[in-house]
Amino acid sequence: MKILTARQMQAIDRLTTEKYGVPSLTLMENAGRGVVEFLTERFGPLASHHIAILCGRGNNGGDGLVVARWLRQQGCQPRVILFADPKTLRGDAAVNLERLSATGAPEVADTPEAWRQLRPALRGTTLGVDALLGTGLARPLEGFLLEVVRDLNHDLAGAKVVAVDLPSGLSADTGEVIGEHVRVDATVTFTAPKIPHVFPPACHRVGEWVVKPIGTPPELVEQDASLFLSLTTRQEVSWTAAPRHPEAHKGAFGHVLLLAGSVGKTGAAALAAQAALRAGAGLVTVATPRSALPVIAALGMEYMTAPLPETEAGTASVRALESGELERLIPGKSVLALGPGLGTVAETAELARSVVSRYNIPMVIDADALNALAGCADPLRADGRVRVLTPHPGEMARLTGLKTAEVQARRVEIAREFATRHGVCLVLKGFRTLVASPDGAVRVNPTGNPGMATGGTGDVLTGLVAGLLAQHLDRPVGEVVAAAVYLHGLAGDWAAEERGETAMIAGDLLEAIPRAFRACRPAQ
Repeated sequence: MKILTARQMQAIDRLTTEKYGVPSLTLMENAGRGVVEFLTERFGPLASHHIAILCGRGNNGGDGLVVARWLRQQGCQPRVILFADPKTLRGDAAVNLERLSATGAPEVADTPEAWRQLRPALRGTTLGVDALLGTGLARPLEGFLLEVVRDLNHDLAGAKVVAVDLPSGLSADTGEVIGEHVRVDATVTFTAPKIPHVFPPACHRVGEWVVKPIGTPPELVEQDASLFLSLTTRQEVSWTAAPRHPEAHKGAFGHVLLLAGSVGKTGAAALAAQAALRAGAGLVTVATPRSALPVIAALGMEYMTAPLPETEAGTASVRALESGELERLIPGKSVLALGPGLGTVAETAELARSVVSRYNIPMVIDADALNALAGCADPLRADGRVRVLTPHPGEMARLTGLKTAEVQARRVEIAREFATRHGVCLVLKGFRTLVASPDGAVRVNPTGNPGMATGGTGDVLTGLVAGLLAQHLDRPVGEVVAAAVYLHGLAGDWAAEERGETAMIAGDLLEAIPRAFRACRPAQ
């Protein structure tokens, strides 16, 4: 599902009319009707409510006037307040004002004095509709409208409030909160979500949000490559849970090789291995230092292990390459994942860099392997090879030479630039984890919760990505990785539901992965 800016949405609306012949008046009618559908589904029966609809002079206000007309047709008696001189309305909004006036003109509060006279009438409102500004705002509210918003937040504090497109006072082009805005419980937007519906901190101010279709041809949105930002949906990952062929065998689902673990960090390797198996990989082998192998082997019965030469610190030694022991493990493997629990000893970092440079096998690179690549641009150039990097913001800062705060402030821009420059698929972890592809597409993940901020959950993600990738190398890498990230977050959500955010641990995600897959099954 694409994520749009205000300008992109305006262009799509214009093309819908110019290229496909759908009148803009029809789009407005469908928008208003979509809001009424949501109000009925979420707050019905509407006849039991005292409803106030607050309309501005633009198209957002026109949507609100359609809402009012549809509610009147259903027998409701909403109070409709127009915050503009009726004579100033133009286009579709003016047409809908005329249509509504056939059943009773709205009350007009086009001046502070008129508003002060009408304001007491809002007492007792139980359901409010904010159709003041929508997506048309680019700078903080000021003057009369700022006064109105402050008054509404006070007077409707006990009511449920639904915004049309966007709470008035937020900008459609940024996730930042640019100023004061209408407090809402829900938002109904149209065709596609906008930036503030998805990105923080604004996404915490829009309440529950839904997207209603209004007649825009889907290809105008989904087939436009210039619209590079999208939100991963459950429907889009349903292929991950499709039934397997009755004659399938373990060799059909890939073999993941994990270069992971060290003395004292055995759990990371075991978590990643178990997650790869839970993702559906047919086989998993953990290549790990000899001293760590007995512990890792004891932590799981379903994966295999292979010993590697080790350093004095109990981490994998570069001798694993020199002796050919790692070389002998590569043939027959579908994906190589490296990093979880690998350690930061200089010799082990050298091993990680050499492995990334030397082998063409698809790779998932995480944790200590990412730190080994900090400041080393050459091994990061994918040159057509499949390379998936999964940094958290601190690791991303080390990879780019930026400060963590700058990475967080420009997450989309930095992730996209890095992925396209190096030809890699980049997973920038955190709230609204991003999956940036070499072609410039950026997918935003909506699943997950703060309970996942605990040791080991990143190792589970590494295993999930590797396991899913091993089975689906015929699919676009970004699509597969985005699905793994979605399932990882969904498993975290199920785990939090079962255990609570405070008490959940990474192992709980492993137990919840099957439920996440089941939840994504295609509709029958």
